[in-house]
Amino acid sequence: MWDDAKQLNAVAAGLALFAVVLLGYGAVRWITQLPAFAFRAVGVNGALERADPRYLEAVIREELAGTFFTMNLDRARASLERVPWVRRVALRRQWPQRLEVSIEEHVPLARWNATALVNVEGEVFAADHDGELPHFEGPEGRSAEMTARYREWSEALASLAMAIETLRLSPRGGWYVRTRGEVGMLGVELGRDEPAARLARFLAAHGRTLGVLARTGTRIEHVDLRYRNGFAARVPGFRERAPKKIG
Repeated sequence: MWDDAKQLNAVAAGLALFAVVLLGYGAVRWITQLPAFAFRAVGVNGALERADPRYLEAVIREELAGTFFTMNLDRARASLERVPWVRRVALRRQWPQRLEVSIEEHVPLARWNATALVNVEGEVFAADHDGELPHFEGPEGRSAEMTARYREWSEALASLAMAIETLRLSPRGGWYVRTRGEVGMLGVELGRDEPAARLARFLAAHGRTLGVLARTGTRIEHVDLRYRNGFAARVPGFRERAPKKIG
């Protein structure tokens, strides 16, 4: 090969090209990391009602490293989405030194198993909240389904001025609702099969059953709808009399 001028020229040309590429890469890398392209301003869009602005600022200062060209947007987005109450983050570069951060917060709907919260999208998230919220109790992965049921049944129960305080789904699929209304608390056992249809039948019969009892001053604390053609009601303090013996 050393005696072949063409091969030597080809090798020399290849080495020269490699050197040029390497120098070009180094130059681009050096330029993109220059302080001139570092972010000088960060704009936060979105009305923050629950997320702590000071916490967000600290994360932005500590985690959002890099310049206009080198910042890892996926990593920066993940860092911001770990801030309590932050649901979703969108990042956009603005030439040459500005970063726009758009933040969407979680909107709480209910408490989840006494350890977390559920947002209006049916997603479970962790945050501190002191306000009054209904309680969801159910298996992991069922929060979206429970959110849909809550909306559907809340609308139906509103016709009787009842609001859902507790919605429970057992591991076996049985549904239970605890409501608060003008006559106090009422537990409603819906069971597994066709719970929506059972609730609809109960609401249709309420006026001539529990409604009549309520108008006479009799308070019902629990109803069981797991019957084919009716339901059972529990009256506080009521004890069934033992049948009299004959003879």
